[in-house]
Amino acid sequence: MKSRSLPLAATTAAIFFLSVAALSVGTAVVEHTFVVSQVNMTHLCRETLVTVVNGQLPGPAIDVTEGDSVVVHVVNKSPYNMTIHWHGVKQRLNCWADGVPMITQHPILPDHNFTYRFDVSGQEGTLWWHAHVPLLRATVHGTFIIRPRHGAPFLKPHKEIPIVIGEWWVEDLAFVDTTAEYNSASTINGKLGDLYNCSGAMEEGYKLDVEPGKIYLLRVINAALLSEYYLKIAGHKFTVVAADANYISPYTTDIIAIAPGQTVDALVVADASPGRYYMIALPNQPPKPDFQSPVLVTRGIVQYSNNHSSGHDELVRGGAGGSSSGDVPMSPEMPDNHDNMISFYFRGNLTSLHHPRHLPVPGRIDERLFITLGLGSVCRQGQSCKRGDNTTDNLIVATMNNVSFQLPTVSTPLLEAHYYNTSNMELLQELPDVPPRVFNFTDLSLIQTGPKEKKLEPTSKAALARRFRYGAVVEVVFQSTALMQSDSNPMHLHGHDMFVLAQGHGNYDMVRDVAKYNLVNPPVTNTVLVPRLGWVAVRFVADNPGIWYMHCHYEFHLTMGMVALFIVEDGPTESTSLPSPPVDFLVSDEYNLQNEKTKLPQINGI
Repeated sequence: MKSRSLPLAATTAAIFFLSVAALSVGTAVVEHTFVVSQVNMTHLCRETLVTVVNGQLPGPAIDVTEGDSVVVHVVNKSPYNMTIHWHGVKQRLNCWADGVPMITQHPILPDHNFTYRFDVSGQEGTLWWHAHVPLLRATVHGTFIIRPRHGAPFLKPHKEIPIVIGEWWVEDLAFVDTTAEYNSASTINGKLGDLYNCSGAMEEGYKLDVEPGKIYLLRVINAALLSEYYLKIAGHKFTVVAADANYISPYTTDIIAIAPGQTVDALVVADASPGRYYMIALPNQPPKPDFQSPVLVTRGIVQYSNNHSSGHDELVRGGAGGSSSGDVPMSPEMPDNHDNMISFYFRGNLTSLHHPRHLPVPGRIDERLFITLGLGSVCRQGQSCKRGDNTTDNLIVATMNNVSFQLPTVSTPLLEAHYYNTSNMELLQELPDVPPRVFNFTDLSLIQTGPKEKKLEPTSKAALARRFRYGAVVEVVFQSTALMQSDSNPMHLHGHDMFVLAQGHGNYDMVRDVAKYNLVNPPVTNTVLVPRLGWVAVRFVADNPGIWYMHCHYEFHLTMGMVALFIVEDGPTESTSLPSPPVDFLVSDEYNLQNEKTKLPQINGI
């Protein structure tokens, strides 16, 4: 189907329900080579050594069709250990390719190579890839697009545009102090934008050229380490049609809320008066008494092409949002960066579109988990210590049910140990069904040091894991807490999608809040944002055998230990069991031989 302009009155209705004609094209093998290296980039009057793939920021895009096979050769020319995680790719019966160091594989040593092989059957939409090495995913990342083989349930756009929201750090990310440092700017597609300047010269911003009346699909990805973002384009509206590579009942809004790890597909009609319009990405954050990080807004420009006819002028005359003339683009009115309700309402308005790939919500529940998310403290090096306002004996950690994840000291990745049933698996500690203490989880007085907070703060570190039998239906309620902070938490589950049944503020109440569950058409996602001082209920089917990371996608929470391993046992048949490692997989004996010959710096022990 050719792209075409639509009269304004028909645009909204036509966007959603017209499908591209079915294609009868065979599957393909899509092959890439990723060379990870360090290059010098200059922003904000400072040259920074940056770890990137193929010299690009963002890195190269992977563009495939549902059912294709993907082969990526990673050549590590950086000085750091490296793995690549294919965020949102389910890796069905292929946990070996998930890309988590010492969980699913040995890290790729400097001056060594590794090849990832997997397919993308049963998925379509916008995903992304990134390094699964602490902090380095800020610059080692790129888009991963899976095109539908038989057409998407909305009109084919004139163009598809990736919008990757990220951050710029002037420090070497390998040595950033995760308790004290923040990024220096926000970015759109790697560009800082004209809000930033260097000795009076404006930084370059991202520019999107559009034609009047055309429809554009924005594939929005939050690749930032620290913040959820609000995205707006002056004079234009978004029609959200997918999130985390799952179709959404079309939802029209003037603002997108997107947390780290998430993707949103949104259609934009170029129906404003010809001119120039700012696209602004604003990071939000919890209000005081939480610590306040710098508000680092970035902006690009949507500009109308001058090559339009008078007919196009008539088509867009009087379009939504007014017009912009001259050299100064129109700017959207942005919300307060502390307004978390915009995020809450945006997510509450999302429901799944009826589609053959969307399975019904499972009715039965085999296991229930109630998981609190917060901060705590442990004694450094395991010695005894006393909590005090001025002591340096305590280490601040992030927790799930009051336990902070600590990778066990092993020489074999846990997935390999799990497959061969070695004794390394005995080092894991079970994630409990409920937290050890019940208290007012959202009591704001717990943010600041005081008698109540001091009693609840002490915690422990362990290799936290939970086993599920194959096919089990698992319901998880994530509860944010005010313990030492009150931030939201984007929780990402590898290898599975989750039905997002409900969200709420305050403390979850099973009797009251189960009535709020959407069991008909809840959104389906791989990363769910647990709202600030609130909760979210999800349900998933543990039907992909392997060891899967469940973690917060705020990088500092991840490095501080807000992680658990979800282990899915084999099913009763070969087709429901984890296969043996691929023939070219780097098993422990070969890796240890490599490691003996390699001397390298490590990042947080990885």
